[in-house]
Amino acid sequence: MTLNNAITDVRGIEVGHAQNDDALTGCTVILCRKGAVAGVDVRGGGPGTRETDLLNPVNLVQKVHAIVLAGGSAFGLDAASGVMKFLEEQKIGFNTGAAKVPIVPSAILYDLNLGRADVRPDSAMGYLAASQASSAPPKEGNVGAGTGASVGKMFGNTLALKTGLGTTSINIGGGVIVGALVAVNAFGDVVDPNSGAIIAGLRSGKIGPLRVGGKEKFADTLSMLKKPLGRGLLGFASRGNTVIGVVATNASLTKAQATKVAQMAHDGLARTIRPAHTLLDGDTLFALSTGTKKADVSAIGAFAAEALAEAIVRGARAAKSAGGLPGLNIA
Repeated sequence: MTLNNAITDVRGIEVGHAQNDDALTGCTVILCRKGAVAGVDVRGGGPGTRETDLLNPVNLVQKVHAIVLAGGSAFGLDAASGVMKFLEEQKIGFNTGAAKVPIVPSAILYDLNLGRADVRPDSAMGYLAASQASSAPPKEGNVGAGTGASVGKMFGNTLALKTGLGTTSINIGGGVIVGALVAVNAFGDVVDPNSGAIIAGLRSGKIGPLRVGGKEKFADTLSMLKKPLGRGLLGFASRGNTVIGVVATNASLTKAQATKVAQMAHDGLARTIRPAHTLLDGDTLFALSTGTKKADVSAIGAFAAEALAEAIVRGARAAKSAGGLPGLNIA
């Protein structure tokens, strides 16, 4: 099976982006026209979400029709309304008898401190992103929900680094695919899960261009937290974070199993974001099941963590400089 190394390698998954490149904000829609069993796990201390209670396995509705990831802080939750409008026009939704109601959970990240704070993803942007959704490999970097993303924000934007959106997929055998898509917007640093080396995060030295060849390329947020200066800046740095993403598979999962996969996927986040799941982040991951392939849920969860980790690394490396922040993608 030939893969494009994208979440859209999972049959039934489509992705659409929309963004305002001047305001540096946007949204990404993960569309499931035929519905997908879904779970969610929220680990960060400052989340912004919509319709996540519905994903509790004890609740009635079994499938969702889209997931929306958006910038704009809580304002960005409005993007889901536009996605609902698009799906209603397509006659897609949960049949209540009187109407088909699209089920569209959503999560947001904070990007109001980069670009323009008065422009946020809204219903119109959500509609546009949904209308552009396709099974083609989605763009990465400064697109969709990753348009205003950044990492290493202990000093606010002063020494932060531009990051963005990444995606990947893994063929785990037997025709089972696990994919991931994530917007990388953390208080801490991004590390290589294999070497533990920081690849994106809090910059060291003077404010200016990223010193790619320098030994002091990054200051290391964890090391800074040991110092009085770093501990004193936590309140200052509290605005501007949250990693949000989706893992998906064509394996058959129940809602409870999808929730377990979302939980396990957070291991990939913890391996690549340091520190992760802080009170200053709202880290939220969704899991989707679109198919009927048979696979052990523990194996799906293990590879969801691997895919999520790789997608985070890709999201960091694909981002170009924007909003006065340098990015790793200089192509």
